[in-house]
Amino acid sequence: MSEFVSFGENSTAIKVGLVGTGYAAKLRAETLQANVRSQLVAVAGHTPARTEEFCHTYQASAVNSWQRLVKRSDLDLIVIATINRDHGAIARAALEAGKHVVVEYPLSLDPQEAEALIALAQAKGKLLHVEHIELLGGLHQALKRSLPLIGQVFYARYSTINPQNPAPQKWTYHPDLFGFPLSGALSRLHRFTDVFGAVDTVSCQTRFQESDTNFYTTCICTAQLRFRNGLVAEVTYGKGEALWQPSRIFEVQGEKGALIFDGDEGMLVRGEEKTPIEVGTRRGLFAKDTEMVLDRLIQGTPLYTTPEASLYTLKVADAARRSSETGETVVIKDVPPPSFLEE
Repeated sequence: MSEFVSFGENSTAIKVGLVGTGYAAKLRAETLQANVRSQLVAVAGHTPARTEEFCHTYQASAVNSWQRLVKRSDLDLIVIATINRDHGAIARAALEAGKHVVVEYPLSLDPQEAEALIALAQAKGKLLHVEHIELLGGLHQALKRSLPLIGQVFYARYSTINPQNPAPQKWTYHPDLFGFPLSGALSRLHRFTDVFGAVDTVSCQTRFQESDTNFYTTCICTAQLRFRNGLVAEVTYGKGEALWQPSRIFEVQGEKGALIFDGDEGMLVRGEEKTPIEVGTRRGLFAKDTEMVLDRLIQGTPLYTTPEASLYTLKVADAARRSSETGETVVIKDVPPPSFLEE
C-alpha cells in the first residue's frame, strides 16, 4: 500500500470528484453524500443530460469531461466508476494532478500500465485503492471461515452465468470497452488468488456470438488454473443471449469435505452429513468500501486489499487472454505480493 500523509481527524470534509453516473457511481455518491467526512463536489459523466440529472440528485457540479475534473484544485480524491477501458488513463491523470484515487476493478486492462500506476502513486505519496468488494461479501467471508473444515483442498470451481435476451448494447458487451472477459470481470479470479495465492499455469478458452454492431450478444469464457499449492481450479464467466440457465456456483472440494455455495446459500458436505453455512448479505458493500477509504485517508487504518494484489490477479487474467488467443497453456512466473505469501 502506498504511504501518504493522511488528512487527520480534525480536517475539513474530503472533497471528492466522481467519474461515472452508473450503478456503482450512484452507490458511491449516496455514501459520500451521507458521510460528514466527505463532500461530493463534482461529477463527470458520459452524456450531458444524464450527468446533469445525476448532479441534481446528489447536489454536485457537472463537469463536461474527466480531463477537466481531475485538474480541479478543489478536489482531494477522484473516484473512477466508468468504462474499464478508461480506468488507467483517468487514474494516471488524477495521480499526476496530485489526487488520491479510488478505482473500480480493474485498475487498467494492461498489467504493465497498472504496475506503472502503482509506482506513480507511491512516488506521489497518494492513496491508490482498487475496489474489490467481492472480498467483503458474505460468500467470500463464509468461504474463508469454512475452509479449515474440509482439510487440504484439491479442486475448486466458480461459475457465473447470466442469460440476457436480448443482450443489451452497453459497454459491458463491447470488447474494447469491457476488455478480455476475465480482466473486465476480475473478481472471478480474485476470489481464488486471495484465498489460494500463487498460480502456476493458466489455460483458457473463449467464444463470442457476434452481432452486426461492435457489440457481441453472447460471451462464454472458461479458464483452468493450477496453483503452486497443487490446487486445480476452473473459472467460468458467461453472459448473453445464447445462455439459458442462470447460475452462481462456487464449489471447493477437500480431503475432509466440500463447500458448496449456490447463489446466497452455502452447504458443508461431509459424506451423508450436510450442514448449512450462513452466508452474509451482498448489500451495502460499495458503501462499506467507501467508508473504509475515508477511514484510511483520515485515520490511517489499513484497507482490506492492496493494489499490488489486484495487479497480480490482473496478470493472471492477462495470461488467460494470451492462452485463449494462442491455444497454449501459459506459465505464470510472477510472484504474488507479500500479503499472499504470508497467508
